[in-house]
Amino acid sequence: MKSQWECFLQNLGVWEGSFTNFSPEGTLLTDTPSRLSLEGLNNNQTVLLTLSRSGGDDVIREFSSVGGGLLLFENGSFSEGLIQLGPFSEFGAELAFVHGNRRLRLVQLFDKTGNLSRLVLIREHLAGSPATERPPLQINDLLGEWLGEAVTIYRDLRSPDIYSTTLKIQLDDTGRLIQTTSFGHRTITSTATIKGSIVLFDQDPQKQIQVLLLPDGASATSPLKVQLRQPLFLEAGWLIQSNLRQRMIRSYDEKGEWVSLTLVTEEKV
Repeated sequence: MKSQWECFLQNLGVWEGSFTNFSPEGTLLTDTPSRLSLEGLNNNQTVLLTLSRSGGDDVIREFSSVGGGLLLFENGSFSEGLIQLGPFSEFGAELAFVHGNRRLRLVQLFDKTGNLSRLVLIREHLAGSPATERPPLQINDLLGEWLGEAVTIYRDLRSPDIYSTTLKIQLDDTGRLIQTTSFGHRTITSTATIKGSIVLFDQDPQKQIQVLLLPDGASATSPLKVQLRQPLFLEAGWLIQSNLRQRMIRSYDEKGEWVSLTLVTEEKV
């Protein structure tokens, strides 16, 4: 097992791309070119982060350790965000994938009343490498059966859990989406309404979950409203190739405490 710091070092380099803001309904609001440098100093004992965005001030951070609201997987993929959902406070997290010379990062933000307020999609490639991108995600890209492996890591850094997963997505005769997820010994079936780029799991009006289909094969799964004393999760997906997808799930318990992070790598069969 790599240490969390070694996982963090997988992100070193100069990443060029853009920060794209979306409304909760998927309307593109702004798109800002970006350049993010992660430079190892003192034999990689520290890392200097410099983020430059068009028309904005540079952000500079120095790291000599990682922790708090941040957890990383061995390939460098990570999530950073609040570790506690609190009353009358803003809430959110970033879920970030690393694959080859590319990164795809998604930030989900909720306002002080708990409502989903905006999403930021960050698409990046290593400087000097091709900026290839997937087309925007479509429902048809997801239909079928996906077999995968999930790795769950925990805030207390106990041993990860590794288990197989199955995801089956189909449409019924009325055009409603049916999703069946199996992991370990549990199977969950849920249904959703499709409206353009929004897939809405609306069986329980009190706990509606939205999947937003985004550019570059990305998807954002968010509760429309985060609620106290209810477990919740934030999820991002990335269709890396037509038959290869990754999903990352950041899970909170009923006390609103962040407990774990799961990375699912699945292939269409």
